[in-house]
Amino acid sequence: MTFWRKLVPHPWLSLFLFGVWQLLMNDLSPATLAAGALLALGIPFLTRRFWPDPPRLQKPFVALKLLWRVIGDIIAANWQVALLILGPVKKLRPAFVCYPLALTDPFAISVLASIISLTPGTVTADVSPDHQTLLIHVLDVADERELISTIRTRYEQPLLEVFPCSKTSS
Repeated sequence: MTFWRKLVPHPWLSLFLFGVWQLLMNDLSPATLAAGALLALGIPFLTRRFWPDPPRLQKPFVALKLLWRVIGDIIAANWQVALLILGPVKKLRPAFVCYPLALTDPFAISVLASIISLTPGTVTADVSPDHQTLLIHVLDVADERELISTIRTRYEQPLLEVFPCSKTSS
């Protein structure tokens, strides 16, 4: 392990933490920048032993594209959920959906489960013990197959590119 990898064990996490800190503080003073840098370097350094097998980000541009897609989907889903809540309750079609995973890496599965839960109207309720299925609760589902297809193409396929350790042999 190189000196820099020991000092900055998770560079992408450090960059993300620094960016979030700066957005939260909304200030570019030297003290704020220094505090952000200290947190961005310190948190990953102090938590490095809890990451025994750190995920490798293969395609950062695909990850960035996925991030923008998720942000857009969260905004759109907020409007859809608001309309559903304000409408007649009998129009709602809540359901639990079993989503078959193509991902195998636990970190990538966790990211997918988080994306699903961040999108209003859906929440990941459980991961099967064999890590092959997610149980998702959906506020309004018209077609279960369409929901599965949407999750697979919009979120899981990009995650398979970003975390190639999750690719299946099929």
